[in-house]
Amino acid sequence: MASASDHHLPAYHVHTSRGYLNDPNGPVELEGTTHLYFQSRPYPHKDVPVEWGHASTTDLINWRLHRPAMSPLPGARDADGCWSGNALVDGSEVHAYYSGKTAGDTYQSVLRAVSTDGGASFGPPRQVLADPLPDEQVTMFRDPFVYREDDALTMMVGAARADGSGAIRRYRSTDGISWAYTGDVAGRVRGIVGGEDTGEGWECPQILPTDAGEIALISSWSFADGVGHVLSFPVGGDAPVVPVPQRVDHGTSFYAASVMREHSSGSPVLWGWIREARSTVAWQDAGWAGAISLPRTAWCAADGSLRTAPHPAVDALRIDTGRPADGARIDGRAEIVVPEGGGAVRIDFGADEYCTIDIDPDAGIVTLDRSHAAGVDPLDGSRSVAPDAFDASGRPAVRIFVDGSILEIFTSAGRSVTSRVYPRSAPEWTVHAPAGAVLFDIRRSIEAESTR
Repeated sequence: MASASDHHLPAYHVHTSRGYLNDPNGPVELEGTTHLYFQSRPYPHKDVPVEWGHASTTDLINWRLHRPAMSPLPGARDADGCWSGNALVDGSEVHAYYSGKTAGDTYQSVLRAVSTDGGASFGPPRQVLADPLPDEQVTMFRDPFVYREDDALTMMVGAARADGSGAIRRYRSTDGISWAYTGDVAGRVRGIVGGEDTGEGWECPQILPTDAGEIALISSWSFADGVGHVLSFPVGGDAPVVPVPQRVDHGTSFYAASVMREHSSGSPVLWGWIREARSTVAWQDAGWAGAISLPRTAWCAADGSLRTAPHPAVDALRIDTGRPADGARIDGRAEIVVPEGGGAVRIDFGADEYCTIDIDPDAGIVTLDRSHAAGVDPLDGSRSVAPDAFDASGRPAVRIFVDGSILEIFTSAGRSVTSRVYPRSAPEWTVHAPAGAVLFDIRRSIEAESTR
């Protein structure tokens, strides 16, 4: 378990104080409470079977952690792990659709489990979709995403095909139990498009409604290289079946996006897994790994790319009206706002460690440089660049959220950069920023984890 003195531990991003956390799953709203599930292991080792961790909130910022809502059931189709999926509210019940793993099986099977206690726990699983047949030439199949459409249910499942292409497979049902395959919504042979590796498999497919039509989000994945990045592209209507995917977040640590299509705030909400950027040995020694991003709103830009911004609820994390950012000292958590213009924000951690966020309106880019921060795995990369970063929307040029080892950066045009830093020196840290930049102190918002 993480030490209370571990200054890398987040204070307002959903996380667990021990074990391994990854993909957010199945966000739903039931009677005014939002339930967010996530991949979780109680110990910081990847050979421990995955379960569904559980957190809830009434305002999207104050979170209460609960006991796991779903755990592997011996002898069942999820005996070796309850993997990614989503959930739907059906009356007073919550129906979870997810990938169940059993050792030695070629695929993770699509299962359904039902909660009758308000989303706190789920009953035994039932396989509702047959695994692909050999002649379908599917080499990876997982992560169902189910939603209501035209008085029926639609399910999207991520896949890889034998020709080296990633794909989204589409199924339809009227009862949530019997499903018919209706073809692939989109697919593309692995390649480099716009500088991005499209992957040979597409994990965690999500369908996000926007004013400009529906946008698919996928997480690019490859057998040899593992996880890539979250990519998006339009689907339906006149959208091409062979899409041109574009990057959603330009940092190194955002993956496995999860969408809640309907929320009482009036717009869909998006979360992602914030991955570690330190070595396996480092996070195992710390006793914990992974966090969930801040909730985001999203929209489609004129170029068809998906843009995101912090959900308006996030503003309530501020505990003051702001103070000049330049020269401010922070205790490891803060929001730094640069309303307009350019320049650089530098966070000095001490012991000659720092990171910089360079804001260049002329070039239209924001660059995060972590090359002077210790603890980052060299394979993670030290510089991240967000292009086409600014617009005349009235949003601040840049908002920077600091939370222990987490950096989430948002620009006025909806670009985001999510990354990690692991300074040796504990806070207080010093901020240097352009004139006019404002710093807000941020409060803790995660209630202590319940007893298992």
